[in-house]
This record gives sequence, C-alpha cells and structure tokens, in this order.
Amino acid sequence: MWGAMLAGKKILLIIGGGIAAYKVLELMRLLGKSGAGIVPVMTKAAEEFVTPLSVSALAEAPVRRALFSLEDEAEMGHIQLTRDADLVVVAPATADLMAKMANGLANDMASTLLIARNKPVLLAPAMNVAMWENAATKRNAETLREDGCTFVGPEEGNMACGEFGFGRMAEPAEIFAAIEAHLLDGPLRGKRILVTSGPTHEPIDPVRYIANRSSGLQGAEIARALVALGAEVDFVTGPAEAARPEGANVIEVETALEMAAAVEAAGQLDAAIFAAAVADWRVANTSDSKMKKLAGKAMPELELIENPDILATVSQRSNGRPALVIGFAAETNDVIENATAKRKRKGCDWILANDVGGARPVMGGPDNQVILISANGAETWPWMSKKQVAEGLALRISEALT
Repeated sequence: MWGAMLAGKKILLIIGGGIAAYKVLELMRLLGKSGAGIVPVMTKAAEEFVTPLSVSALAEAPVRRALFSLEDEAEMGHIQLTRDADLVVVAPATADLMAKMANGLANDMASTLLIARNKPVLLAPAMNVAMWENAATKRNAETLREDGCTFVGPEEGNMACGEFGFGRMAEPAEIFAAIEAHLLDGPLRGKRILVTSGPTHEPIDPVRYIANRSSGLQGAEIARALVALGAEVDFVTGPAEAARPEGANVIEVETALEMAAAVEAAGQLDAAIFAAAVADWRVANTSDSKMKKLAGKAMPELELIENPDILATVSQRSNGRPALVIGFAAETNDVIENATAKRKRKGCDWILANDVGGARPVMGGPDNQVILISANGAETWPWMSKKQVAEGLALRISEALT
C-alpha cells in the first residue's frame, strides 16, 4: 500500500532523548520505503540511545546536531531546514522537548528549529507514566494542541522502567499512518467515514457469551484503505482478532448495545460501512454468577431478545443520514436474492454479500469473494485477499462521494 506514496515529500525528523528512540529507526525505514526525504536532527540526549551513524545511514542524509556549526550555519541553515520541510515530526517527543516548545525556549538545534518552524508539527510523546500525567506536562500538551500541533499516542503499556500506564511511544506504523494523513491529499480528504467491524459478545453469565466466527479482518482492511485515501475514519470494533488500523480513531466495544451507542455518538458522517457481524439476539436473563451444570437438573432456560438493527437505524434516518450507507450480508444460500431483499428491507445504498457456507472459508480466512448489490443490480467480484477487496471498495466509495 505504501509504495512511493510520499515521493517528493520532505520530513524534518527531530529525535528526542528517550529509550523509545530506537523505534525511530523503523519509522525511518518506512519513510524511506514510501519515497519521502528525511532530514534528521538529534538532541544531545538522543545520542545516548541511537547513534548518529545509524540515523544518517537510514536517512541517507547527514544528522544535524550542533546549532553553532560553522559549515551548516554559514547561511542560517537551521532556519532553512524548517522552510524546506513539508512536515516536522518529533519522535520521541520527550517531556523536556514538549516543555521547551510550549514555553518558547530555544537553547539547542532541536528546540530552535521547533520555535523557528513555519510548518505543521506532529508529536509522538514518550515518557514515564508519571511524567505524562504530571500537571505541567498536561498543561504543555494542551498548549501545544491549541498552537495547532497534532499528537499520535502515547499508548498504554509496560514501560522500560518497569511501570505500566500511558506514556509508551506509538508504534512506527501508527506514526507513519499519521504522517500519511498529514501529507496525502487523497480523494477522501475531508470526508468522515465510520466503519464497524468484528463480532459482538453478548454475555450469558460472567464466563459465557453468544458470539460468531468473525475475525474483524475485512472491516480493519476497509478502514486502512479509507485512511490511505485521506478519510477521517471512526473504527468501531467488537472483540476481534484482527490488528487495529493505524491512523483511524479506534473505539472498542463488546456488545451490540455498546456498538449502537458508539455509532449514534459518531455524529455527522459522509459514509458509514457496517462490516461488523452483530449478534441478532442477546440474553435478557443474564446471570451475575456462573450458571452451574447440576446432575439431574434441566438446562438453564435462556430468554433471548432482539438486538437493535444498527444498519437499518442509520439507513432510515430522516435527518443526518450519511450520503452513502453500506451493509454486509453473510449468506449460506440464495446469496444474491437474500442480499437484494436485505438491501431493500434495511434501506441502505449498497450491500456487500458473501457466501459463508461454501468450502472456501470466508469468516476467519484471509480471502473473500463479494457481490456488490446496489440499485443497479448485482456485481460479482473475483476471489481476492480481503486487503484487495477493501482497496476496491474504498475506490468505489471515493467515486461515489467525490
């Protein structure tokens, strides 16, 4: 997907002094693969974690470190660096660098560039959880947001210091996706699109639930393809196996009721794609304790009630309906007939139908064959990877919305 999509773009990459600096080497590899030019700048502290030689080799450019270099600064070179860049990326953005930016300090090459910049800034914070939650850091982060800086991360997880919490730098692929979103003027730029994905889990008791075989892979690939075309994507996912799409706003839910609430809270949308395999029913008489299987006793009776129809609710809105609403239909027989009837019944614009009862697995598998059902009839697509299905669908969506 990346190819040379960022060819001709120049990234001013400022590397702060933190253990997460090692991740920047992978980020640079991704940027290089995309065709972007990298101008690396390292703080003195950053050199304690990665070597200038490694950074220079991956950037294919010299590392800028010293503010008072006769060779580099003969013509105010540090000012020119910001003028030539399309985007300034700070990774890791340490508490120190963020404090300097927020308060206008400029006592080294990195901080001077950040004060002298006239280009957008993307920050990938990384620090101890207590530092991230410190009141001063929170104030600085809020100031930087108000100044127009964009943040990616931090994430929650285990720290190098042994503590756990928010403060881990976002993974390189996620930072790369955020850079793409900044720099690519894709056909869906400025469009807000919601994608639901994965199964829902409807609890029976604290250890049992009703679910289905959905892996969430198709929905995740659709979200990735839409992000790559410049869309702002809200990704509402049940407890799926598939990796979450970088660059999307990920909203984790468990039940159909939670998914319906998240969709309702999304607000105004240009399109909505309902790829989730939402459970049709939930248990009305859930138990707060584990149901026991007792010898000689009858099986516990479960009372099932219908879950809300999220696709129909959004499709049939009288106000604020997205311009394009797309549903999915997993069928085991009479695929086209059943999916066509479902499209009319739900009121959506398109249905992507697939046969989940065949010998070739769809749910949980890497490949898919879909039939696009619209007002114009049925269009059968060939077998392909779910990634290819997603990219094809994203292009169709861009044609419909632009």
